[in-house]
Amino acid sequence: MTLRGKQKRFLRSEAHHLDPVVQIGKHGLTANVYEQIDDLLERRELIKVTFLQNTDEDMEDVSWRLEEELNCIVVQKIGRILVVYRPSSKEKFQKISYQVNRI
Repeated sequence: MTLRGKQKRFLRSEAHHLDPVVQIGKHGLTANVYEQIDDLLERRELIKVTFLQNTDEDMEDVSWRLEEELNCIVVQKIGRILVVYRPSSKEKFQKISYQVNRI
């Protein structure tokens, strides 16, 4: 899945007002965190993931692993926050992906 520049810009603007819903702490990227991110992406399509001060995880490594294992796209990396997008497979949750496809 690839996005054009305008689509990424739209997603960044949509994510601007969102609060981080997933935090990666000292235990790193565990199976529970993967499940939580997968579930949230299915319901919301666009989420923010934040890295706490005590984490040893590398942001580049985490973004690559998320993209590979969850088939999502990291739209933006800023500071200690990742903006992650994946279209929902359920039609009732496809609000943002509908707008992205129209761009």
